Amino acid sequence: MSVLFGPVVQQGYVVPDVDAAIQHWLARGVGPFFLQDIRGFSGSYDGKHIDADMRAGFAYCGDQQIEVITPEGSHPSIYKDFLEDRPEGGLQHLAYWVDDVDDALAGIEAKGCKHKVWQRYGEAPSYKAHAYIDIEDQPGVMIQLMARSDFYDMFFGLMKKSADEWDGVTEPIRMLDMSTGSPKAVPYERRV
Repeated sequence: MSVLFGPVVQQGYVVPDVDAAIQHWLARGVGPFFLQDIRGFSGSYDGKHIDADMRAGFAYCGDQQIEVITPEGSHPSIYKDFLEDRPEGGLQHLAYWVDDVDDALAGIEAKGCKHKVWQRYGEAPSYKAHAYIDIEDQPGVMIQLMARSDFYDMFFGLMKKSADEWDGVTEPIRMLDMSTGSPKAVPYERRV
């Protein structure tokens, strides 16, 4: 457990091909994966507004969530930066729950942790749902601070429950449908 952030709740991998990355994890018995095409996710990158596009897959291994992300679209992002430096992909961030992102950032600053906020998500202009930071004097794997909410409890709860009940065979990949405002699993459709 990090004395600055608490327990890690997610390992975030940025990869050139989400579908291949999901197969990698499924071969290791981790699943089922929930796949989502995210379009126009409001955020900021290095202080400038972006509408991020990505394809992301999520699964649980015990209490750890595994996320695989492939950036898409024309906006800059920390994910695109990562693949420019490491075209094969890899571990890009570790995520932690916080009650309030701004309070967490102020708290780690008060503890002497000098950091740069690279990317944030949520409603403009505050983007309070997520913050991706890097430690200034020890850059590398980023830290994602995720604000707790009823939505994320429901969103991640669906995935955790599915992993706990998964037989290792049935529907190893499921699409996330958010059309009703609540996450639900629908049959997987491979994108061509």
